[in-house]
Amino acid sequence: MEGNRKDICQEQCFHPEVVESVRRNMLGSVPADELAQLFKVLGDNTRIRILDALYRSELCVCDLTALLGMNQSAVSHQLRVLRDSRIVKSRKHGKNVLYSLDDEHISGLVRMGSEHVHELKR
Repeated sequence: MEGNRKDICQEQCFHPEVVESVRRNMLGSVPADELAQLFKVLGDNTRIRILDALYRSELCVCDLTALLGMNQSAVSHQLRVLRDSRIVKSRKHGKNVLYSLDDEHISGLVRMGSEHVHELKR
């Protein structure tokens, strides 16, 4: 019971101006669902490793299979999930397909997430 007391207000209070300001700026239901889906897709170790590699360089499936020690079909499946969620993009280069992060927002998420994890180790 002691632990619960630290998580609640010890005195009842209400800040209507703050609550209204936050309410006006919060995500709506649809954007909140889309953000939750983004984080759900990011919540997989293999996909995070793929994104970490693509954060460092544009790569083809063959490069990713070598980096991850996985077979091509498994990597391709994960890339399809990431592409369908607009997290990575692909482009043809001769007979190969090169993958990269979709945009600077995704790059920022990977960078900030990595920085956060490294900070926790200190």
